[in-house]
Amino acid sequence: MNATMYYSDYLQLDKVIDSQEPVSFKEGNIPAHDEMLFIIIHQAYELWFKQILFELDYVLKVFDKQEINDNSEDLNLVLHRLRRIIRIFELLNQQVSILDTMTPLDFLEFRNLLTPSSGFQSTQFRLIEATLGLQMQNRHQSGYYKRTGEGGFNKQDYERINQREAAQNLSQLVNNWLERMPFFEEQFWKNYNPLFHDETTAHVFWNDYRQVYKAGLTERETNKIIDFDYVFFNKIPADATNERLNNLRSSFSAKALRAALFIMLYRDFPVFQTSYQVLDALIEIDHLMSNWRHKHLIMVRRMIGMRVGTGNTSGAGYLEGALNRHYVYRDIAGLSTYLIERRNLPKLPDDLIKYLSFNVG
Repeated sequence: MNATMYYSDYLQLDKVIDSQEPVSFKEGNIPAHDEMLFIIIHQAYELWFKQILFELDYVLKVFDKQEINDNSEDLNLVLHRLRRIIRIFELLNQQVSILDTMTPLDFLEFRNLLTPSSGFQSTQFRLIEATLGLQMQNRHQSGYYKRTGEGGFNKQDYERINQREAAQNLSQLVNNWLERMPFFEEQFWKNYNPLFHDETTAHVFWNDYRQVYKAGLTERETNKIIDFDYVFFNKIPADATNERLNNLRSSFSAKALRAALFIMLYRDFPVFQTSYQVLDALIEIDHLMSNWRHKHLIMVRRMIGMRVGTGNTSGAGYLEGALNRHYVYRDIAGLSTYLIERRNLPKLPDDLIKYLSFNVG
């Protein structure tokens, strides 16, 4: 017969509650009261990071499928998992305010005892970034991320991060999912009435949409049509630099972004409602991670000013660079640049309207 389950045994609280060992409390050091808070805050972060990775693992498995049925539970459960991740990041952002109850002088009482460890060495946070799709070439001061030994990762964690970065990430899988969207196939557009007789693109819908978008640009925005042609049709401007092209589109293909924009434009149709919310959730996660980095930057500036970080990074300077560059779903978020007024949207053909309304059969 199994022993009766007991609360602390189930949660293994003996391991959790006894895992705080402030270095300043050890013999020969002067106890720093706020080190206990510092440890518990960061342990709580790591527990929530573990939950985020658990949720992302489920999302990856769904998007790794060759076909995702919008009528099945798959996409709805993906949305549910992503929304849970959003709530967790909202909590993590609020948790910074508890750490802010520690003053700079409180921190200085034990800061030097932490060297050369730092939050940079959070393997789980690096795994979250890599799983979402943050590429090494898009990281600020990418050399920091390949350090081992003092101030960097130990060999085991370094290998875990490398393995995750080598595997397919969520950004790539979402890109593949968007590219498979079938709604531009000829069968749906046989009865479409074009607004313009323009063949700038290879599809009647995008010919019309491009003309409507171009007509809606102000005099100061006229160059946006050049950006439009690159983002959605790979037409490289004559004077383009690699930096400019990367700012316009870095992670997603032109085909995937056409699908994503189409979903945003016609999100009120039943087939697209969940897909749109999934894309919106990914953007929100990106924003919340940016908010977390910003709060971390403000906290570090308050605590140590412009001193070098305990892990030998440039401290606040490094965090500011990461804040500006570490966006994964910037391509999707940037699609709002290419929206037009709802009243000007091209009317879709009846065959496609039926399909998007689940009226198939």
